[in-house]
Amino acid sequence: MQPHVYILASKRNGTLYIGVTSNLLKRVSEHRSGAVPGFTKRYDVKLLVYFEAHPSMDSAILREKQMKEWHRRWKLRRIEERNPQWRDLFIELI
Repeated sequence: MQPHVYILASKRNGTLYIGVTSNLLKRVSEHRSGAVPGFTKRYDVKLLVYFEAHPSMDSAILREKQMKEWHRRWKLRRIEERNPQWRDLFIELI
């Protein structure tokens, strides 16, 4: 499977979570079902609002680390550029 970096949100302009995975559908499903204990479950962060594919897990992990250091406004801008309606992209993937 192709590695992805993804952003989940609790709602538009809400709490954000950035993650990396080799199986985007499975990982987001785990977040949505509450199977993943921790931050996303605690703050009800379930909407897939952004993702990008990478050729290798190493490049995806590097990108995840970069994005986690971004200012919040940069993250919001990235989401708005690709998904201005803040649609739940998970629905479109399945």
